[in-house]
Amino acid sequence: MKTLRWLPLIALFSTMLIGVRVQGQARKDWLKGFKNPSEGLEIARQGLFFVNGEYYTSHTETTTATCSTAPEPCQYMAGQMYVEYQIPKNVRHPYPVVMIHGAGQTGTNFLSTPDDRPGWAQFFLANGYAVYVVDQTGRGRSVYTTELYGPTRPPFDVDGRVRNWSAQQEFKLYPNADLHSQWPGTGKPGGPFFDQFYASQVQLMVDGIKTQEYAQKALSALLDKIGPAILLTHSQSGTFGFVTADKRPDLVKAVITVEGGGTPRAFTVVGPPNWFEDAPPPGVTWGIASIPVTYSPVVADPKQLDFVQEPTAAPGKLVRCWVQATPARQLPNLKRMPHLLVVGEASAASNTNHCVSRYLTQAGVENTWVNLGEVGIHGNGHMMMLEKNNLEIAAFLATWLKNNVEQGAKGTR
Repeated sequence: MKTLRWLPLIALFSTMLIGVRVQGQARKDWLKGFKNPSEGLEIARQGLFFVNGEYYTSHTETTTATCSTAPEPCQYMAGQMYVEYQIPKNVRHPYPVVMIHGAGQTGTNFLSTPDDRPGWAQFFLANGYAVYVVDQTGRGRSVYTTELYGPTRPPFDVDGRVRNWSAQQEFKLYPNADLHSQWPGTGKPGGPFFDQFYASQVQLMVDGIKTQEYAQKALSALLDKIGPAILLTHSQSGTFGFVTADKRPDLVKAVITVEGGGTPRAFTVVGPPNWFEDAPPPGVTWGIASIPVTYSPVVADPKQLDFVQEPTAAPGKLVRCWVQATPARQLPNLKRMPHLLVVGEASAASNTNHCVSRYLTQAGVENTWVNLGEVGIHGNGHMMMLEKNNLEIAAFLATWLKNNVEQGAKGTR
């Protein structure tokens, strides 16, 4: 059983098969002792750069309108990832935090909120962390190259965001949706805060495998440049955290997965009375990702992995998780750093994301899975970094880092 160093703050602690799960009444003053970023930031350095760009010769741009040397082929760049950084005047923590957004989003998720409050980046900066915020390859300020990346899909539609992210309490598509209370404003079109949020939504790559491949390569290049770091991922990028940690286990010092990560089969929200159903196959072919991951014994072909659905749901859960058939192969590289998985109390993921933790645990990866409601942080949905209590959540994450990652670490960056 793993013991959390902040366990005295928890009145009740239970260990479940899904990993180490924090449960019960917890302290409600997570912000105590942390600096409020609204009080000002002391920044020593800030800037931006790109990683992982590679030149390629185009076979589609054949006219002088787009290629100055036509009919001779032109060169362009692809694979690059935009990174902006801020280094505080007083760096008080040994490892920087790299913040990686989810599908249809950009790094703006971490820079501010729709109602113009400080974001997670400002919170960690104010409290002594160097912070790096990315626009993943093909997103935001990382140019989209259709010739190599393939087609895009449009931004997520308005109605789906309202029903699932900003006003789910009114639609009750899953049993805990009515607990949602933290979105600023109405959560609907015409409300100034929702309009600001929806204006930030962008297109994304259709090809999920290419998305993960480019993310792994670009994030690995970022770590090669800046050195050891903490990966903070959200939603789609949860998988990116795992595959990057697998590729650079010596450079990833912790992975915080906020409502993300893959499992062999996903789940679809269908409403009452069953609420969730298994999504159709093939699912995530490498268990936690759609691209190769290091297993022991070695897996050369994902067909070597045998997935089964557990016979019963975990206590208090609605879905039966998909895991490996026994004996389960292990994930040796992911064992080498601590993992925190977090879900919002009012999010659909709180009903299914424990299966990511369950898969990791079975594969020998110690991890802590937390429903924020069980540590006294209430009312959050999927986009918790934008919600009214976003800094309280950031303080919880920073507390976990202090107690599970930084104690005993040497040096500062």
